[in-house]
Amino acid sequence: MDIRFWGVRGSYPVAGPNTIRYGGNTSCVEVRLDDGTLIILDAGSGLRALGERMMASEFGEGRGQATFLISHTHWDHIMGLPFFAPAKVAGNEFVVYGRRRDKGPSLERLFSYQQSREHFDTPFEEFAARFTFREIVEGDVLAAGSATITCTLLNHPGYALGYRIAADGAALVYVADTSPFDEVLLEDSFVAGPKDATPEPNSPRRRRLAAMKQRWLALLAGADLVIYDTFFEPASFVVRPHWGHSTPLHATEACVAAGAKRLALFHHAPDNSDKTMDQLQETYRRQAAACGLEVFAAAEGLEVRLP
Repeated sequence: MDIRFWGVRGSYPVAGPNTIRYGGNTSCVEVRLDDGTLIILDAGSGLRALGERMMASEFGEGRGQATFLISHTHWDHIMGLPFFAPAKVAGNEFVVYGRRRDKGPSLERLFSYQQSREHFDTPFEEFAARFTFREIVEGDVLAAGSATITCTLLNHPGYALGYRIAADGAALVYVADTSPFDEVLLEDSFVAGPKDATPEPNSPRRRRLAAMKQRWLALLAGADLVIYDTFFEPASFVVRPHWGHSTPLHATEACVAAGAKRLALFHHAPDNSDKTMDQLQETYRRQAAACGLEVFAAAEGLEVRLP
């Protein structure tokens, strides 16, 4: 299993001299299985560059197939699709998985709306490639090539999904956006502040949070690599735990508790410069080494081979 990072930022893309080494595009990760299967984790702005590379393969000839696993449909995780060159080539086929909503627009509608005439010059419906949207819920088991894929709910407004991909003798876990599972419970709606998201002791919401935590730990258990949302530094997390993001310390503690082997810090804050990311990587790499966990900060272009 080969992994390549094409977008590692959260919230919105950034560009400039302070983000050259780690990159400024939003969430997009390429996963290639040994049998040739292509799985794409999220469709943030990093998808544009991935698409350009794909055009030099069978996708440029209209013979490509790929699977998208979408964590959730906040804009930074889907904004790359309008600029995805293989979508404009007839014959290419894409299956897009994302969470089924109890109410509101369908998964397909959520994608296509950003390309409506009011927002964009090429409607989604005019893409030449074939897109199949499959809505899933926590606990569903999916297949892509030789991979078995499982998913669980994360603690993020709008109900994000975390994915575990098991293939080629390895397990990769993708946790793009989540708060920790100890104090706040974040569900379909955004909340104004931490108090609104904090369940009462012994309440049904508190028990729901505890159950979510157990399923989340099971998703991480023994993974060869965990790609984890580490948007906040500790000081900023204390002020905004209801935003639905974690810190490198939260991610490190989770991976140690679950017996994971490697951790990629991911979904970096837009304001984090290369220098800041170097410092975060060094700090948490040292702290985690004593627990047998390898830590590194994800950067655009970085490639990882599993196992």
